[in-house]
Amino acid sequence: MPLQSSVRALKKPRLDDEVRFLRSWIEKPLHMGAVMPSSKLLARTMAEYVDVEAQGPVVELGPGTGAITNALIEHGVDQKRLVLVEYNPGFCALLRDRYPQAKVVQGDAYALRSSLKDVLDAPASAVVSGLPLVTKPMLTRLKLIRDAFVALAPGAPFVQFTYSVAPPIPKSLPGVSTEASERIWMNLPPARVWVYRKG
Repeated sequence: MPLQSSVRALKKPRLDDEVRFLRSWIEKPLHMGAVMPSSKLLARTMAEYVDVEAQGPVVELGPGTGAITNALIEHGVDQKRLVLVEYNPGFCALLRDRYPQAKVVQGDAYALRSSLKDVLDAPASAVVSGLPLVTKPMLTRLKLIRDAFVALAPGAPFVQFTYSVAPPIPKSLPGVSTEASERIWMNLPPARVWVYRKG
């Protein structure tokens, strides 16, 4: 794809993305992490936790229209390292158009092991999640992070945002370190980024 076309693809109008997001949210509200795409500040904050020097793939869960994907690329993550796991087939088609060098996997992130089966050629250097974790039972959340740690290199981050005041996954998991960003007020609604690492 020529560079000019690639740049145009990354600069699709945000309004179109908001309409797509809102339509998908109306159809299936519990499958969507948000009513609108993440703000640029929230997406940048999530991307900052990804080590661009690491060699492994970067897995993004629930990329939607690509707000966080754009931030990862702007942060310096090579598009070829991206593995985008998206449930919505319409968003998958959009992602394949916008990020032709990334691997787009149409699958269920809550069944992460089967969705990533035969996809990763090395341990992931990060898993970045835009999933609506707080709408899921705690056992589902714990299974997701356990499966993510199986895919991740030791010490690599699982990055998750939430609008909730409480962490989406308990801070007291054995053998897991946790950190959180400041509350990001320039997002609608305000959000916080949580990072989990297993040694």
